[in-house]
Amino acid sequence: MTKQRLTFSPEFKREAADLVLKQNYSFIEASRSLGIGETALRRWVDQLQQERTGITPKSKVLTPEQQKNQELEARINRLEREKSILKKATVLLMAEEYERSR
Repeated sequence: MTKQRLTFSPEFKREAADLVLKQNYSFIEASRSLGIGETALRRWVDQLQQERTGITPKSKVLTPEQQKNQELEARINRLEREKSILKKATVLLMAEEYERSR
């Protein structure tokens, strides 16, 4: 029998981490009351603390600000790739035009 992996929303993770950070629950108390693993909760707390100091994680973000940052970074990367493609296309077209005019 295969055990299915549970997935949690960023909101749930943030609220679970806030139990430890804001409401002073211990990791054991919070993880037992929520029915989640203590290791996962520790990871979420660490991630939330990092995000609040401005560090963007590689995994799914927990805070709305970091989510917006990830979206903007992805958009910047896409636009830079598009710009690079356009530059290369311009060089090719200009080279063709130069060859025709000779």
